[in-house]
Parts: sequence; C-alpha cells; structure tokens
Amino acid sequence: MRICLAYDCLYPWTVGGAERWYRNLAQRLAADGHEVTYLTRLQWDPSDPPHIPGVRVVAVSRADELYGDDGNRRTGPPLRFGLGVLRHLLRHGRGYDAVHLCSFPYFSVLAAALARPLGRYRLVVDWFEVWSADYWRDYLGPVGGRIGYAIQRRCVRVRQHAFCFSRLHEERLVGEGLRGVHEMLAGLATVQARPEPEPAQPVVLVAGRQIPEKRVPDAIAAIARARERGLDVSGLIVGDGPEHARVLEAVAAHGLADVVEVAGFVDAARMEQAMRSALCLLHPSAREGYGLVVVEAAAWGTPVVVVGGADNAAVELVEPGVNGYVAASSAADDLSDAIVAVHDAGMDLRRRTWAWSAESAERLSLDRSLERVAASYARGSSARR
Repeated sequence: MRICLAYDCLYPWTVGGAERWYRNLAQRLAADGHEVTYLTRLQWDPSDPPHIPGVRVVAVSRADELYGDDGNRRTGPPLRFGLGVLRHLLRHGRGYDAVHLCSFPYFSVLAAALARPLGRYRLVVDWFEVWSADYWRDYLGPVGGRIGYAIQRRCVRVRQHAFCFSRLHEERLVGEGLRGVHEMLAGLATVQARPEPEPAQPVVLVAGRQIPEKRVPDAIAAIARARERGLDVSGLIVGDGPEHARVLEAVAAHGLADVVEVAGFVDAARMEQAMRSALCLLHPSAREGYGLVVVEAAAWGTPVVVVGGADNAAVELVEPGVNGYVAASSAADDLSDAIVAVHDAGMDLRRRTWAWSAESAERLSLDRSLERVAASYARGSSARR
C-alpha cells in the first residue's frame, strides 16, 4: 500500500513520544513492503537530508522554532505546515491509499480533509490528547483558547479512523462528537525484556521536555524537600526546552548545584544507565497524552512518581504501590512524600515494578499497536474497492 504520514516533527531532530511513534511507524511500514512518504517541516541541514531506509521524507514547510518565549506552541509554524500538507496532497493525494497524521497541530488534519475529495484516500488520525475548553483557555487565554478549542472540535468532526492512546482522551474524543470509528492503542513501548532490577542509587531522575506543563522546577523543589526530611538523595535532570533557564534558577535557588545535575540531552547509553539505577523516575507533568517514559523506566524495575490531574493520562500507567505512586499535587511536600515512600519500599517495590512491566509487556507493546494500524489500512483499502 501507499502510505503518507504527516507530522511536523521528525525523530531524532526533535525528541518526544509522538516523534518516536511516527519514526517507528514509518520504519515498520517500509520494512513490511509498503511505499511510505513522511511529510514534515525542515529540521536539518538541507545539504544533509534524513536517510530512513524505504521512507521518502519530504519537508513541506520551512525551519521554524515551534515554541515561543512563554513555552507555548507558536501559531505560525502549524499554519505553514498545514498549508504545506494541503499543497502536497492536492498535487499527490491520488498517489496514496491512506494519509495518517497526528491531530496536533490541527491545521494538517483540516488540510488532509479538504484535499480528500480529490485524493480519495483513507484518513487516519492519532489523538494523543484532546484538550478541554478550560485547558485551552488556560493555555492561550480567553480569546485564543476559544479559537483553539473550536479548531480542535472541527477536527474531531472530520470523518476519520481515529486512534487513541489513553482512556482519558478516548472518552473526551467520543464526547466531543467524533465522526468515524476509533480504536484504543495501549502500546508505544519498544523495550526488551530486562534483567531483574538492581539496588537503586540515591538519585531521583527527571526526564522530559522542559516546558511549563512538565513542571520540572517543581521536581527540583521536591528533591530539596526530601533532603530536608533527611533523605540523602541527589538529582539528574535530563532534557531541554524553553524552561531550561528556570530549571537552572530553581537548582540555584534551592542550593542544589552540588547535588543536582542538569545534563541536557544525553546519549542512549547514559539514559539507559540512569533509568536502570535511579531511585525513581519523578514525572510531575500536568498534561500527558500517554507517558512513554513511565513504561520505559518500569521495564528496569525503577518505580515512577506521577501527579494526579484532569489532563494527565500517565496516571493510567501507574498502580500505586505496585510500580510507583500518584502524588496528589506537584507541591514539594506531596512529591517528596512519594519519593520517601519509594525509598522506604526498597527492593520489594523495585521487584514489583519489574514484574508489572513483564506482565504488561504484550499489552503495552509497540509491535502490537503497529500491527493494528497496518490492519486498519488494509480494511480501509478493502472497503474502498
């Protein structure tokens, strides 16, 4: 089959769960013999384009900074990407059996829907997140939030085959009036079977993009509070982003320069060692569509601390006392309570976490999700014929 994937980011030029999903999906489809085109924006030196075996990568919009100084997504890049997707599909849409894209940024969904009468392709949309009207207002303000919510709602009502990755966002998608069928994909993990866990080092690991909703400064405050309570722990902060300066300021403000390392992006070997040996993964994010890092840490037997909240689907991956804890808030006292609980549970919790990962491996497998996506293309092709 001829498959067009569209997302404005490409791994490893940008790093995140969605980026890894689309890279893995492209590679799997190409390996299975499908013709794959990946539409994205320019993220590399034009003289050194990406080389993904079996995948044609096409930049349909220019290089742009995705985030503004406030840490929020800028409006210009999604508009330009959506326009680029529209131009490409108007010219080449008839060459595809299926167009598969991410709901966000939304303009590409509207572009694919607009070009579909000419292309006559099957439209597949991944909904990692469906934001509430309240969250839109908090994110963009009263006017911008109302516009953003209206655009999202319009995308929901485009006829499509939808995939969701959490019960939270599946329920929201249906509640917003989805037109079309939907399926739940629980698996995004590529982790292999791991050896039984080793004793933890007294290091709290924080990994993720440093944007406001990830609340990395709150994690640093929690490490400081845990130390005040007599727990001799240090911290390793992995990742980068618009909030990087605030992260450094938080380390300095709490006097933790000697015990908290702000490492930026690290290579795979160091990340693996950090996950394997950390006391816990502290993930205080307010908003998650899935929480891939939770699954990756648990595979090593490293418990995870997340924060309960209306927009955090990562809590669906944590069973309190089995593979980690769900803190009531990102306040220093609540997060440090969870860190202390992990420390006190010791190796018993690490063994339970590792066992949870082994038992959940098939359900959370990336391969299982990829198989279901490929099967959905085939069903759509049969229906068209």
